[in-house]
Amino acid sequence: MEALLLAGGKAERLGEAAQGLPKPLVPVAGFPLAEYTVARLVDSGVTRIVVACRGGQEDVFRNALAGLGAEIETAGESEPLGRGGGLRFAASHRRESGPVLALNGDELLDLDYTALVAQHSESGAAATIVVAQVRSPFGVVDLRDDGSVTGFREAPMLDQWVNSGVYVLGEEALARLPERGDHELSTFPELAAEGKLRAHRHTGVWLTVNTPKDLRRASEFMEEHPDWKPQRQNERRLDGAHQRAEAPASPAPGAGKA
Repeated sequence: MEALLLAGGKAERLGEAAQGLPKPLVPVAGFPLAEYTVARLVDSGVTRIVVACRGGQEDVFRNALAGLGAEIETAGESEPLGRGGGLRFAASHRRESGPVLALNGDELLDLDYTALVAQHSESGAAATIVVAQVRSPFGVVDLRDDGSVTGFREAPMLDQWVNSGVYVLGEEALARLPERGDHELSTFPELAAEGKLRAHRHTGVWLTVNTPKDLRRASEFMEEHPDWKPQRQNERRLDGAHQRAEAPASPAPGAGKA
């Protein structure tokens, strides 16, 4: 089984916490962020991962993610293609046909990827997106129709579901990805309108790493859950005592999300 990993994020909002690295390679509790995802994909039977990255960073990603049990193929973009274009470009490097996992390289989820692919195949959908619920960043005031207040809830879980950045894409969905731009503004709305898009509800762990606060939270979670620790023959911790992946001095223009 193959997977496509979007890894063009530039970590602009992380600032100095990114240490000059591409966002998917920013260390979280001593390991590159994307290493956790690759390890979990391998545990689910993925044997080859195509990494869509910025041109000039191919060797950085190959070196950082090697040794985890999957072949790492890189698809370096010479110019920004957007997330949808990046997925389409990465898909052109596949060796297999049929449904493929596709995901952002800067998210952490405890998904059962095998069950996800099986659910997609059984549904007959062109694509399946993994959705999750999030907490309100604010306290919520409950009201009656007449405007009277019935109570207060501090940062409750919202009823709506949001896209978590993990998909299973069938051949039709892959063929309809844009050459440039965002698939969530083109391909997915079109498939939804045709009744060809399904959702997989995820109620487990979902950590995003966009800000220094997110990075601290993710690092604390990993330190508290050592079972997430990636396993490789020659382990490397990015704590200064072991080798770390270095970003190229003059990377090509970025691709994917920041």
